[in-house]
Amino acid sequence: MAKAKTGSSDLAKSEQRLAYLLLLPTFLILIAIAIYPMFSVIANSFTNRTFASSEPTVNVGLDNYRQLLSMTIVELPPKLDETTGQPAIDEKTGEIDYPSAVSVLPREPTRYRELTQFNLFGRQYVLGATDPDFIRAVWDTIVFAVATVFLELVLGMVLALVLNANFKGRGLMRAIVLIPWAIPTAVSSRMWQYMLQSNRSGFFNTVGWHLGLSDGQVPFLSDPAWQLPAMILIDVWKTTPFMALLLLAGLQLIPGDIYEAANVDGANAVQQFFRLTLPLLVGTIAVALVFRTLDALRVFDLFQIVLGQARFSMASFTYYELIQNRAMGYSSASSVIIFVVLSMFAVTYMRSLGVKSDVD
Repeated sequence: MAKAKTGSSDLAKSEQRLAYLLLLPTFLILIAIAIYPMFSVIANSFTNRTFASSEPTVNVGLDNYRQLLSMTIVELPPKLDETTGQPAIDEKTGEIDYPSAVSVLPREPTRYRELTQFNLFGRQYVLGATDPDFIRAVWDTIVFAVATVFLELVLGMVLALVLNANFKGRGLMRAIVLIPWAIPTAVSSRMWQYMLQSNRSGFFNTVGWHLGLSDGQVPFLSDPAWQLPAMILIDVWKTTPFMALLLLAGLQLIPGDIYEAANVDGANAVQQFFRLTLPLLVGTIAVALVFRTLDALRVFDLFQIVLGQARFSMASFTYYELIQNRAMGYSSASSVIIFVVLSMFAVTYMRSLGVKSDVD
């Protein structure tokens, strides 16, 4: 008996050694194509290295990160009426008149620029940043990711439930639904750019004008208030089929006999969805959310093609700094911050949705 146990233990150790030997090439390739470049980017983020230049590289420590992330909040005092000494009123708006934010934001030792203004308890404040374009890009990307993934999850779930039903022409319908996702992003982005033109040459402005909903001059891509909703609309149209495909794969794995038992017990469709379908789809939803959120946070081509330098995502900002400004060290620091944001979202999803490894 003891010899049998010893033999089994030796066999398990031999299999373990064999597994390590087989995985060794994988680890070497991983180090070559992933780990080394990642550490190279991290190392460059602490320098002032210039892309495609022979200028000497200097270690600047955390200066790149300070320049990217430094923010401050300063109260903006109202202008005073010289005659009454009371806050001056803007004749056009009828509200209290405030001076330019430049007058209150720090300039030394680091220059801050206005990011936004807000009113709190009757006092006006200025939120300043050393690089407002990057802070705005981070905020826009996170809002874009949260909005698109939420809408795609809801619409994708509805679409997956419809496609999972048994009806005539289901195969053809599944193929048609996938068309938006199959179109290359460069093509679909340019197509939507034409449709969202700020005059009646654009589809939406033409339809709005004919229906009397607008004057046909809505600046979808030039007005900051419309730009982000337009990006969300384009991405939801394109990527909802992909989310539906992932959820449909999960629905196909749910055995049909549990629904038959639920019908016998008198459960209606809504009760079956929330008590059977949704709990059994948690793993699939977790995978779909991780894939889509990480993809949305890395969005580049959509912003770059449609908006260019008018508005950045985190990835397009990094591209701009590297290619246009040739600031390799600065763009590397931006890349590291993107990696940290992606990691935070991935870990949050895994923990909140209860995804565990086999070891756990």
